[in-house]
Amino acid sequence: MRFDDRSTMEIPAIPGRHLGLRLRRFRVLRGLKQQHVAELLDVSQGLISRWESGSHVPSPEIRPRIYRLIATSAGASTDRALCGLVEAANVPVHLICDATHRLLSASRPREIEWRTSAGAFLGQSLWRFATAAIVEAEERLADHGWFDRSSPAPLTVPTDGNGSREMRILPSILCWERIALADGRSGRLVTTMSFG
Repeated sequence: MRFDDRSTMEIPAIPGRHLGLRLRRFRVLRGLKQQHVAELLDVSQGLISRWESGSHVPSPEIRPRIYRLIATSAGASTDRALCGLVEAANVPVHLICDATHRLLSASRPREIEWRTSAGAFLGQSLWRFATAAIVEAEERLADHGWFDRSSPAPLTVPTDGNGSREMRILPSILCWERIALADGRSGRLVTTMSFG
């Protein structure tokens, strides 16, 4: 059976070398063999191996299919207890799916910063609002062992503002922490440490 999701979905501009690492993490967490993932994507097992090792970068044409496989398989369920804690927090914090950047939960102080309700963006990728500094930090995640370790160290990410009226990001220092979600996915807790 070949994976073929024709649904429309925003595809973040994840660097190709990182997508291979995310694919490996997705596969290992779900106990899937490379051959099975290769069949789902209609490619060879050797190509999956090369993507995961970083010796080959997925082509721009295949990247949306890999992303859709990871996102579709993640499912819509979330860890409700964790999301409840995020929503009740008295600091600006939000939780996204680490692989897809889809918003899972946000605190009221984060909504105030964004000047919008998180409910309007739940389940959507926030990648389009990323600042240049956030994109650069995302591109360096592999250098910090983000995809290789089960519990990587939290990262401090200074960012400028994005000037967006739809979802405002202020100049600030963010803390990124990867956490396990109940359904086997990885989440990223994004907490504002300071503004300015």
